[in-house]
Amino acid sequence: MLVAKEIHKAYGVLDVLKGVSLQINKKEIASIIGSSGAGKSTLLHILGTLDTPDSGEIYLNNTALHTLKGKALAAFRNKYIGFVFQFHHLLPEFTALENVCIPGWIAGRKRKETEQQAIKLLQTLNLGKRLDNKPQALSGGEQQRVAVARALINNPSIVFADEPTGNLDSTNAKELHHLFVELRDQFNQTFLIVTHNEELAGMSDRVLHMRDGQIVAE
Repeated sequence: MLVAKEIHKAYGVLDVLKGVSLQINKKEIASIIGSSGAGKSTLLHILGTLDTPDSGEIYLNNTALHTLKGKALAAFRNKYIGFVFQFHHLLPEFTALENVCIPGWIAGRKRKETEQQAIKLLQTLNLGKRLDNKPQALSGGEQQRVAVARALINNPSIVFADEPTGNLDSTNAKELHHLFVELRDQFNQTFLIVTHNEELAGMSDRVLHMRDGQIVAE
C-alpha cells in the first residue's frame, strides 16, 4: 500500500537519508528502530508528507505523493494519513471530543456525522466518560489516546506514529502497544511506527532497523 523508492534527504552537508526504499502492506504494523540520528523520524515525516525528499519516489494507494503540492497535498494528507506524535499536540481550548473532530471538520464532513464517529472512537478507547474534558483535565495516557482517536477520525489508509510512547510511563506505554494491535484487528488499520521501545517494536508484524540513514536489516 505504501511504497518508497530511493529516498534521499540532506540538511546542508549532512546526509540524513541515503537511498531508503521500503514497502508497507495494508493491515500491517511495522516498526522502525535504530539509534538517535539514524534518520528514523526524518523518514517518517517524509513518508507522511510533512517534509519533502531531495530525490526519490513515494506512493500511497498508487498515488505519487512526491508529485503533489500545495492544497492537493494537504487535502490528500488530511484524508488518507493519520499522525500520532510523542507529544499529543491537543488544542487546550477544545474538549476531547472537539479535538478528535477537528480533522473531520477540516475535511468538510458533516458536523453531526463527525461527532458521532468521534464519540464511537473515544468509547472504543475507553474515553466515553471524558468527551467534555479539556486536555488539562486528562492524564498523559488519556491525552495520547485522544490523539490516537484524532488520527483515526478520517479513516486514514495509514497512521504514522513517531515515538508514540516516548512521553508515557511504562503502564500507559504498554496499554498503547496493545491498543495499536486492537485497532489493526478491529478496523484493519495500518501503522508505521518509529520507536526506541523494544517491547512495542516486538509486537509489530515487521521491524525495520535503520543505521546511518539506511535500512540495514528487517
